[in-house]
Amino acid sequence: MGYDYRKFYIDGHWVAPLEPRNYTVINPASESPAGVISLGCERDVDRAVAAACSAFEHFSQTSPQQRRELLERILAIYQRRHLEIADAIREEMGAPARLAKGPQTGAGSGHLTAMIELLKTFAFEERRGSSRVVLEPIGVCALITPWNWPMNQVAAKVVPALAAGCTMVLKPSEFSPFSAAIWTEVLDEAGVPAGVFNLVNGTGAQVGAALAGHPDVEMVSFTGSTRAGTEVARVAAATVKRVHQELGGKSPSILLDDADLERAVTASVLGVMQNTGQSCNAPTRLLVPADRLAEVEALAKEAAQSVRVGDPASAETAVGPVVSKIQFDRIESYISRGIAEGATLVTGGEGRPEGLSKGYFVRPTVFSGVHNDMTIAREEIFGPVVAILPYRDEEEAIRIANDTPYGLQAYIWSGDLARANRVGRRIRAGRVTINGAAGDMSLPFGGFKRSGNGREWGEYGLRDFLEVKAVIGSDTP
Repeated sequence: MGYDYRKFYIDGHWVAPLEPRNYTVINPASESPAGVISLGCERDVDRAVAAACSAFEHFSQTSPQQRRELLERILAIYQRRHLEIADAIREEMGAPARLAKGPQTGAGSGHLTAMIELLKTFAFEERRGSSRVVLEPIGVCALITPWNWPMNQVAAKVVPALAAGCTMVLKPSEFSPFSAAIWTEVLDEAGVPAGVFNLVNGTGAQVGAALAGHPDVEMVSFTGSTRAGTEVARVAAATVKRVHQELGGKSPSILLDDADLERAVTASVLGVMQNTGQSCNAPTRLLVPADRLAEVEALAKEAAQSVRVGDPASAETAVGPVVSKIQFDRIESYISRGIAEGATLVTGGEGRPEGLSKGYFVRPTVFSGVHNDMTIAREEIFGPVVAILPYRDEEEAIRIANDTPYGLQAYIWSGDLARANRVGRRIRAGRVTINGAAGDMSLPFGGFKRSGNGREWGEYGLRDFLEVKAVIGSDTP
């Protein structure tokens, strides 16, 4: 069947689940089994949390240098197993080979490298007169990650947790468990002390809820849908633990009237198509000057039709399948809804792309003439679907961009950098990217409004795993 990871990693050992329940992971390109895992229960969570609690007393007292050296060992082993991890991501969630080998797996190395550099200079202690302000690990952390960027989300949580001196239990998505299992093997080989890192597979309703509500867990870091995030927060509230959430998005890409239109439209459309639209920060709302709508439609159509959809194993494939039949049906219903609500279908539409009779493949789709009160403009589709919204002037563009319950990321395109920055300051989002600038893993990632709270990546990600202690009168004046 392929991958077989029916054991959990608890207290430094691979152990059998207490209540064996096999779960078959489906390859979304072939609709055939990719491998098998076990789904855990509340008692498995209790074992893992107990191990993390026991390990915390020692690991929390390690020095930043010791933790940096640990991350360096993890990075070296991770890089050696890069291609294995990429293959697992391709099999479990359908990422095309070049995406899996590139940004998908590369994200793990990126987060490790950025944190190793940060730990060389980060101050865990600051003197204030005769007193000190000390940053200490928050405690046992529950890390709940999604399937869409498996290594990015796992590394964005595990790496700062280790750097802070926390211990943890990871619950990866049951749709993408194999890359997380290899990650666990990497940590084991690197010598992460027993109990510091634990892995329990399972569903959100069982393992996720047990972690979120566990009285010995001090922090929950969750990435996923806004609906699931609100449930995690509700369950966690009873024990007053810290809840960190990176949730949904409906990011605008604002093309101002002085933008390089061809570059901006092409980059925006291809940005949605990457990872088959399964990115929370994808620029799915394309805001364009109304008097250039026809030009934008032609450019968007050309860009969407240029991407090759097909077998993720092929080096030529740019767009793979979506992760599951549930996700496929959900996206198809949104496309149908867009047509029913009167949006103009520029390209794509319902059904699989031509020549593909199996697999959860969705046609790259572009709608135009979209109003911001339409369903496809307001709800996160999480598929390769772009909505083009015309605006009359800059003020209306800003109003439309902010008229969303989300606030994860925004993109601004302009020939005038000062103007782009001025507009960016008025956008309610955790990240604003101007003129397609490259990302930076040392910069914070997270959102406003219903896109979540807290930040990941770099220094801000590290700080979210730390508590602040004032030690008053620790020194003689």
